[in-house]
Amino acid sequence: MIWILFLGTLGLSLWASWRVKSVYRKHLQTPVANGMTGAEAAALILQRADIRDVQIFEHQEMLGDHYDPTNKRLVLSSDNYHGRSASAVGVAAHEAGHAIQHKVAYAPLHWRMAAVGVTTIASQIVMWLPILGLFTGMIKMPTMFMIMGVAWGVIMLFNLITLPVEFDATRRAKLVLNDLGIVRTQEEASAVSSVLNAAAWTYVAAFITSLAYMIWHLLPLLVGGRSSDE
Repeated sequence: MIWILFLGTLGLSLWASWRVKSVYRKHLQTPVANGMTGAEAAALILQRADIRDVQIFEHQEMLGDHYDPTNKRLVLSSDNYHGRSASAVGVAAHEAGHAIQHKVAYAPLHWRMAAVGVTTIASQIVMWLPILGLFTGMIKMPTMFMIMGVAWGVIMLFNLITLPVEFDATRRAKLVLNDLGIVRTQEEASAVSSVLNAAAWTYVAAFITSLAYMIWHLLPLLVGGRSSDE
């Protein structure tokens, strides 16, 4: 059973990752008519939202784009920072959407920020506890599975909170790109939508994976214990 769960969730995650990279690369070839770069688009969006304390930075990691609410940094990969494609402005607008969420105190974003610390601890537990239990025998199986189930539950809740944060940032990105005239044609709008919708599947896959592992660890304990052959 564990192998089915492992291979199933791994396959879902790999598919989601492959899809976003495939769609992203495809629309790197779709230029935006106004010739604006991702960095310029992000700056214009921040200016329109009257956000003047967020800095835009370039880095080298592909699709490592993110908004850092703690330091108020909007970080774009080189392809998106300098790129003049639907992919570049779409990703840049999405990250600017997170900055807007921060300014307007969008509740799910603040919940996610507050949950980062405990989620980091939970991630360490699910990584190291099985190894500790296997090699030391210090933790009895029911206890280990209960701890693992709770840790996966924390990760699942974090991933659940992440979904509205990401979907709302995407919604804001599509609206603002149209309102500012950064995206002007139906082809450009369709390309931006494809890139951002594909990216959303990575968050859905993460939620499904954490939910499945939580259920697998907790359900047998709740219904009377794990059978000896599992």
